[in-house]
Amino acid sequence: MPFISKIQRQTDYNRFPPSTPIVIDNGASYFRIGWAGETEPRVIFRNIVQRPRHKSTGETVTIVGDHDPALLKYFDCTRSGPRSAFDSNVVFQFEIMEYVLDFAFDRLGANGSRIDHPILITECVCNPVHSRSKMAELLFETYGVRSVAFGVDAVFSYKYNQLHGICEKDGLAICPGFTTTHVIPFVDGEPVYKGCCRTNIGGYHITDYLKQLLSLKYPHHMARFTWEKVEDLKMEHCYIAPDYALEAQLFQKGGKEAEYKTRCWQLPWVPLPTDEPPSEAEIARKAAIRERQGQRLREMAEAKRSSRINELENQLQGLEFLLQQLGQVQEEDIQSFLSETAKGEPKPEQAENEEKADSCTSDKYPLINVPDNMLTPEQLKEKKRQIFLKITTEGRQRAKQKRVEEELERERKTQQDEERRLENPQLYLEQMHTKYKELYEKVEQRKRLKTNGGHTNGSSSGGVGRGERLNAAQRERMRLLTTAAFDRGKGEDTFGAKDEDWQLYKLMGKDNDDDDDGADEDEAELARVSSRLQEIDPTFVPKPEPTASQPATTEVPHVRPLTKEDFQIVLGVERFRCPEILFHPNLVGIDQVGLDEMTGVSIRRLPSKDKALANRLTSSVFMTGGCSLFPGINERLEAGIRMLQPCGSPIKVVRALDPVLDAWRGASLYAANSRFHQQTFSRSDYYEKGEDWLRQYQVRYTL
Repeated sequence: MPFISKIQRQTDYNRFPPSTPIVIDNGASYFRIGWAGETEPRVIFRNIVQRPRHKSTGETVTIVGDHDPALLKYFDCTRSGPRSAFDSNVVFQFEIMEYVLDFAFDRLGANGSRIDHPILITECVCNPVHSRSKMAELLFETYGVRSVAFGVDAVFSYKYNQLHGICEKDGLAICPGFTTTHVIPFVDGEPVYKGCCRTNIGGYHITDYLKQLLSLKYPHHMARFTWEKVEDLKMEHCYIAPDYALEAQLFQKGGKEAEYKTRCWQLPWVPLPTDEPPSEAEIARKAAIRERQGQRLREMAEAKRSSRINELENQLQGLEFLLQQLGQVQEEDIQSFLSETAKGEPKPEQAENEEKADSCTSDKYPLINVPDNMLTPEQLKEKKRQIFLKITTEGRQRAKQKRVEEELERERKTQQDEERRLENPQLYLEQMHTKYKELYEKVEQRKRLKTNGGHTNGSSSGGVGRGERLNAAQRERMRLLTTAAFDRGKGEDTFGAKDEDWQLYKLMGKDNDDDDDGADEDEAELARVSSRLQEIDPTFVPKPEPTASQPATTEVPHVRPLTKEDFQIVLGVERFRCPEILFHPNLVGIDQVGLDEMTGVSIRRLPSKDKALANRLTSSVFMTGGCSLFPGINERLEAGIRMLQPCGSPIKVVRALDPVLDAWRGASLYAANSRFHQQTFSRSDYYEKGEDWLRQYQVRYTL
C-alpha cells in the first residue's frame, strides 16, 4: 500500500464524524481495517507480532505485521518467532491482540486515547462466548469504544456477492481459511448455524506441508525456504488436480506433459571462475625466474667448488712438506715421528677458540671446577645451578649447530637436484615422479599396516581389535605389561621382588619401532619431493594423505563444482500434492473429512430434510477465502459433490468476486446501513446483560 504520513492519517481520521463505524476484518492471516461505506480497507497487514532484540544494545522492540527489511540492519528478527493471537480460528491471546489493535488504530490515524466510533469486527462461525466477551471487554475498557457489533466473515462475503448476483438466497458458503475450513448453509438468505461444520485444515497447513517437502528435497537450501517465500510459491504455482491419482501417475511416468507442468525456481548463482591456461608472457616470466634461480645456484656451486679446491691444495702442500721432512728422518724413527706429528699442537685458530671458550666458561660458571668440600651449602646449590645452565647452553648450541648442518645439507641436495635438472630436465622430471610414487606407496603401506595390524587383505573397517592394529614391537610391550605380575607361573603378584624385574620397564619404555624413524624420514622426503614437483611441474597434483577415518585403500570421492542446476528448485508433484490436503486431510495426519464431504455433512445437519432444499443448496455452492484461489478447485469440488449427491442433482460451484477482500467489503456495506446502530451493543448493555446475553447475540444480515 502507498505510504501515508502520520499527519495525513490523522487528518483523514478527523474528517469522519463519531457516528461513522470502523470496520475490522480480524482474520487469522491478515488484519484489515477501514471505514464503513468504503470499498477498500485503509490498512492491511499480517496478523502477527514479533519482539526482536537490537544487535548491539540488546533492546527489545515490538513489530506488528511484516517486519521492515530496513530493521534487519539493526535488529535480529531471525531469533524471535512470529506470534499470533489466534488458536486455530479463535482469538485467545489478548495481550498480542492489544498490540495489533494499537498498531491498526495508529495507522488509521487515531491520535487520542479513545476511539469514539462504533466498531464492527468479524469473527469465526460459532465463536466461543469467552473469546467474544474478552474482545468486547478489550474494546470497551482499553479504547473506550462507543458500541460494538460482531459478525461472521464468510456470511458478509456471501451477502456481498449475493447483491452482485454471484450466488442465490439458498446455498452453501464454503470458506477454506488460514487454519480452518467452514461450511455454512443459507436458507432464504439467512445463515443456518445449526447446519455448520468445520475442519482444522487451511492455507497454513498447505504452506507448512510445501515447506517440509521442499526442505526434504533440497536440504542444502533450507535457509531459502522462508515462510513468506514458500507462501508466494504456493499462491503462484500450486493447483488442484482434477484426479489426484491420475495426476500422480502422470508425473511418475514423466513425459512432455509432466515436463510442461513442472516449474523451476532459480536461486542466485555465480559461476566459478574458470582456470585459464597461463599465457605466453606468464610462461616466459616463470622461465626467467627459474633461469635466475639456476644461475644463482650455479654461482653458489662454483664458489663452493673453488673453496674446496683451495682447501685440497693446502692439504696437498702440507703433505708435500711432510714428505720432505720424512726424507730427512731415518727409517726406524718414522713411526715415532708421525706419532709426534699427529700429537702436535693444535692450529692457532683452534687453540685461540678453545682458549676463548675456556675463559668464557670460567667467567660464567666459576664454581664448576671447584671441589665440593671447599664450598658452602649455598655455593653447592649455586654450583648445581651453574652445571645445569652450562649443560642447557651446550645442548642449545649443539641443536643450533645441528640445524645449521641440516640446512647446509638441504642446500647441498637442492643444488645437486638443480644441477641434475639443468643437465636433463625431462629425465629429472620422470625420476622425481617415480620417486614420489614409490615414497607415497611406501608411506601408504606402512600406515595401512599400522592401522590393520598386517591384515592387508581384509576390510579395514569392522571389528578389528586394538591388539590387531598394533605392530609387532607394540604387541610385545603389551604382552610384557599384562604378564609382568604373573611371569613366574605361580599366580602371585611378586613383581619387583628381584632386580631383574625392573628391566621390564626399560623394555616397555624402549622404542624398538625401527620403522617409526624410517617413517618420519620417508614422510619428510615425500613432502620435499612433493614440494619440488609443485615448483617444476605446474600439472602436478599431490595425492591426499590417508587418515585413520579414511583408509588409504579407499579412493577419495571426487567433489564436482556446483553448477547452475544445483541452485534450481524444481516444483513438480508438490504443486498439486500440497493443496490436495483440502480434500484429503489424512495426508498430513488430520483424521477429518475434506471439502466435498463437508457439504454432505452440512446438508444432513439441517432441520429440514426436504430434497428440493438440498437441490437448491447444491445449485449455489459459494467459495470464499484465500484457499479458493487455487486453480481447478471449483471443478474438483463440483466433481466431489456429484459423487456424493443423488444422480441428476443440480450442482454449481461459484467463486467470490474477490475471495480475500469480499468479507471486509460486505461488512463495510453492512455497517454503512442506517439500521446498523440497532445491531450494536454499548458498554452499559454489556455489563448489564453479561456474558450469557452474548451467547445468544447474533446480528441480522439484512442489507
